[in-house]
Amino acid sequence: MKNLLLFGFILLGFMCPSFANEKTELPSETGIVENIRYEDVQDLQQGDNSVKQVALVKVLSGKFKGTERLIDNMLTGNPAYDINLQKGDKVILHVERKTEDIITADDVDFFVADIKRDDALIWTSLFFVALLFIIGRKKGGYSLISIAATVALIFFMLMPMILHGFCPIASAVLVGILSTIITIYLVGGLNAKSSSAIIGTAFSLIFAGGASLITIYLAHLTGFAGEESMFLYSAHPELDFQGLLAASMIIAALGALMDTGVSIASAINEIYETDKTLSVKQLFKSGMNIGKDVIGTMSNTLILVYLGSALPLVLLSDNIDLKKFFNLNQVATEISSAIIGSISILICVPLTAIISAYLIKNQKEKPEFEFETTENKPFDD
Repeated sequence: MKNLLLFGFILLGFMCPSFANEKTELPSETGIVENIRYEDVQDLQQGDNSVKQVALVKVLSGKFKGTERLIDNMLTGNPAYDINLQKGDKVILHVERKTEDIITADDVDFFVADIKRDDALIWTSLFFVALLFIIGRKKGGYSLISIAATVALIFFMLMPMILHGFCPIASAVLVGILSTIITIYLVGGLNAKSSSAIIGTAFSLIFAGGASLITIYLAHLTGFAGEESMFLYSAHPELDFQGLLAASMIIAALGALMDTGVSIASAINEIYETDKTLSVKQLFKSGMNIGKDVIGTMSNTLILVYLGSALPLVLLSDNIDLKKFFNLNQVATEISSAIIGSISILICVPLTAIISAYLIKNQKEKPEFEFETTENKPFDD
């Protein structure tokens, strides 16, 4: 039974409705820069600071593995867009067909898309996974499963649903609730404590969706807060970008809401285990007292997350009139996201406290299911 339920949770994370579009472009390949020379670009009208790199790149993957190509790489002097190649760099190659039928390497063109960075990401991820197992042990393993399920939900459910015209807000709330169910039940087990945290988080997510929609409308936010939104618009102009902005606010607040819900429910459960004569009202009051401490730290966490991610934007305020700065679309979007997340946490505390107090106090006297074999006493009425 235990293994069956565990398998069900994992399956729920990966067996999501996927409506992926068929990709007509050729797959990217990996290459390595073997040599570089620089050429004059005066006749190319690329600007005074422009430099042209001619890189000899050896293809390391795909049908044309082992072939070598000379690839032009322009440097304009703008570090935001330039890819400054060095000998020995591994690169991602964009491949474009010249003819309908690809027979030889001469039938395609190669362009340097970017530096290959996934090796560093893989090693960092492996270090994280190792620490998760060393420190968290079995629960660390369950946490890893929940992370994988959440990522799968976003890539194989949320993304295809939005791209195929589903309401972004409803899609984000649905994915958030599914992620909450998988994560909390995996880590906390099937019991009143976990169920309370899930219900409180779910209602808070729904509130966050409504609040974000109202805020976007009142603040006249467009949903175009960065270059990635413009790139997405050029590829999918039919999307609801205001709804997409609301969905991003919901997903961004999800982790903090789960943390808040679990903290409140776990605290109330421990209090009840210590003194089972406490009433629902007394448990609720205890949960609210604990929640007041949680509110300060979690709200501060959200604000710091947004400030950290928008630090260049914050530094820009030194060179611009403050009234104009706070009314910039991108600045107003970041502030709105942080505030919506903080308000959702405030709503989550009393909701989870009252639900936990009622469910934990009134849970029937029976053994509870836990994914981890720990000593757990059944709850009494």
